[in-house]
Amino acid sequence: MSGKDSEPDPPAPTPEYQRLPSLDENDDVPSYLEASSKRRRIIITVFLLSLASAVVYIFWPSDPRIHIERLRISHVRIRRRPVLSVDMSLLVTLKVTNADVYSFGFTTLHVAVSYRGKTLGHVRSDGGQVTAMGSTYVEAETELNGVAVFPDVIHLIRDLAKGSIEFDTVTETSGKLGIMFLRFPLKAKVECGILVNTVNQTISRQSCKPV
Repeated sequence: MSGKDSEPDPPAPTPEYQRLPSLDENDDVPSYLEASSKRRRIIITVFLLSLASAVVYIFWPSDPRIHIERLRISHVRIRRRPVLSVDMSLLVTLKVTNADVYSFGFTTLHVAVSYRGKTLGHVRSDGGQVTAMGSTYVEAETELNGVAVFPDVIHLIRDLAKGSIEFDTVTETSGKLGIMFLRFPLKAKVECGILVNTVNQTISRQSCKPV
């Protein structure tokens, strides 16, 4: 054979692998891992606190809202003897709203009606039930006979003649709020100033605040 035999190619060099250092308990954790773990703990803590606050807000019992829908005046009669006085009937329509996730059962509903700081009479109603996050209407009527709050009776007769009377009311209710076997006693008291139009038997203005 002519020429020299070709020499075989040298073997490819074997890559060298460097062994990663092991992390023992005493070794320091890289800073980026520690920061990531800290952020994760903060996010979880904030989420749990927000969830707990939402649960407390939803299930924490609140007072029922009481609103006077209508106060009707009827059977008005003016007496001149033995003293100047007024007889009339009051029909009060109340709206009781329950914003809680529990049902509310009220046993009493009491409305005190005043005119110029003097109590004219009291309106009472039997108990009832308001479903969770619901509302109900309650009607109560009373007869006011011989209202003789002199000298305010003169102003009352004039306001009746004008067709507009301003009353002050204090509404109280008591009952139990709960679900299943859990029952919590609850009371609510609301003070309102209302302007009643005696012509069309509607409330022209109403301003209420809890007491």
